[in-house]
Amino acid sequence: MSRKHAINDPEAHVVTSHGADFFGEDRHPLKSLTSLAGYAEGCLLHDERGPVVLLLSNPGEGGTMTPSQAAEISAPLLKLARHRFVRAKESAVAHALADAATRAADAGEPWEWRIEAA
Repeated sequence: MSRKHAINDPEAHVVTSHGADFFGEDRHPLKSLTSLAGYAEGCLLHDERGPVVLLLSNPGEGGTMTPSQAAEISAPLLKLARHRFVRAKESAVAHALADAATRAADAGEPWEWRIEAA
């Protein structure tokens, strides 16, 4: 009889500023972002997907965006979240990222993200 282990290996997460939790951060698994990059390549127009795919496929160790860049990237992320071919899990991640980028742009603050190993 085989069992599924209750303790899983820790996964890397992307933590973004201006999130919806108590501390103003959102935490998303890195696998969800790379999966979302694949959806962005297929669901967004060629002109829109460039910076979105670059951000989602290679977030680096962290970074910041100016408020104007955050405002520019929030529109394609929201469009991706509302696309009918994007699965619900990835759609929720795209919507949370779009909301955080919009909050950062509205506040006039830089939008930041970092990678945490869990």
